[in-house]
Amino acid sequence: MFKAVAAKYREAYSGLPRDAWALSLVLFINMSGTMVIFFLSLYLTRHLGFSIFRSGQVLSGYGVGMLFGTLVGGFLSDRLGPRNTQRLSLFASGGVLFALSFCRDFPAVLAFVSLYGFSVSALFPANAAAMAEVCPVEVRTRGFVLNRLANNLGATVGPVVGGFLAGRDYRLLFWVDGATCLLAALSFFILFPPGRRIVSVAKQARDIKPPAWWKDKYLTGVLLGTFGITLIFIQMLGTFPLYVRTVYGLSENLIGPLFAVNTVLIVLVQMVLTHSVERFAHSRIAAAGTLLIGIGFGLMPFGRGLLYGAMTVAVWTFGEMLIMPTLTTMISLRAPAGYQGKYMGLHSLAFSFGFVLGPALGTRIYERLGGLTLWLGAAGLAAVVAVGFLLLSRLGGLKETGGHSVL
Repeated sequence: MFKAVAAKYREAYSGLPRDAWALSLVLFINMSGTMVIFFLSLYLTRHLGFSIFRSGQVLSGYGVGMLFGTLVGGFLSDRLGPRNTQRLSLFASGGVLFALSFCRDFPAVLAFVSLYGFSVSALFPANAAAMAEVCPVEVRTRGFVLNRLANNLGATVGPVVGGFLAGRDYRLLFWVDGATCLLAALSFFILFPPGRRIVSVAKQARDIKPPAWWKDKYLTGVLLGTFGITLIFIQMLGTFPLYVRTVYGLSENLIGPLFAVNTVLIVLVQMVLTHSVERFAHSRIAAAGTLLIGIGFGLMPFGRGLLYGAMTVAVWTFGEMLIMPTLTTMISLRAPAGYQGKYMGLHSLAFSFGFVLGPALGTRIYERLGGLTLWLGAAGLAAVVAVGFLLLSRLGGLKETGGHSVL
């Protein structure tokens, strides 16, 4: 039994190139100190005295910063290179977090949180483009999963430590988070020193100019689906901590372990799960993941307590594990040679639009109509998005066979 499970894990992780592991190590270092965003809504409402709606506006400001950051990150990735773009993003994020710890009034907090959203989001398209550059098509989804594992393995530390730090001094969250950003940037110079040759499996020549992205029905369908699922999923950072604090009666040092349920499950299960469903069409995997996310959040009003909350987190975590790397792969395989950064930027842009609207919309619904309306509405929207993903294969875009999309 143990040998069979071990063999499954070895098979799932086999074939990934060295540079893929190095890219993921940088993300792990960065994410191991990421804690500000998980506790930002609580910090704003309980420490700075902002209203729930104003805290939602600040989180939406973060999303606005992400909108521009993803565009700039994708642009710079295709021109300066994905590794240089990641270095710049990490250094800038560290500096902004240090400055944010001294902000107290609404305009300053909004401005610096938006700037943080800009700097940190430039990392995403650059990192995805770098991973696509070094991973062959047959293991590319697992390459993206490796990045997510690094993110979530680090995030098992960040929120838990952040919960204890928040109980002592909220400013410690900003200082520790900022320090790990700088540490990740320095580690990038060690793992990818200037002048080191990167083994690339992707053509980089811009020999064919791609058509306007909005004319590609399949691509626009994936981007719309990304936007829709983000509206739902982003509630984990906005209304979810407020809801479990108020309705479930959980303190900050218990909310951190709730987030840890998500990250621990991803670390333990994600790669094997992804490897197991590779034979299925991407649109079907995305639809199944969307439904699970909707069910997980839709169950929120029907129970109370830490264990019930952990169960709901587990449900939407399985949905997250199915859909997130699948969406990135769908975009990556659609990108023409030399345009990985741009297309990954579009993917991050769709996510950012969801981040702009999601927190403000979610907190407004929660404040005006209550948690029952919010969470059941999220489940209903998830069902609509899932149907949309199922219709993608009929749009005449990519033919999906055997779990891989080909033109």
